[in-house]
Amino acid sequence: MSTATIHHAPQFVRLDEIERARIPFVLDGVPAEALAGDTLLTAILMHQRHVRHSEFSGKPRAGFCLIGACQDCWVRGEDGKRMRACSTRIEAGMRVVTEDAR
Repeated sequence: MSTATIHHAPQFVRLDEIERARIPFVLDGVPAEALAGDTLLTAILMHQRHVRHSEFSGKPRAGFCLIGACQDCWVRGEDGKRMRACSTRIEAGMRVVTEDAR
């Protein structure tokens, strides 16, 4: 019998540049913080293990190419606007939705 391990730890761990200004944003309805200059991808993965779930398999995705070429990191703002997480800089007050970001 196989058991799945649920990971609640973030995907990314910040090792340096921790002195940058803190930027407040909302991630799936929960207040969160990023650092000035972070991409949405970095901001999201500093808080959780994945960026979204695949619309094809339902499995978690954490970005693939990390340079804006693969279409794997799309998320939405609460207003419905699609954003590519790997190339969009975090802004104060952003309200990001990763649950059902298709």
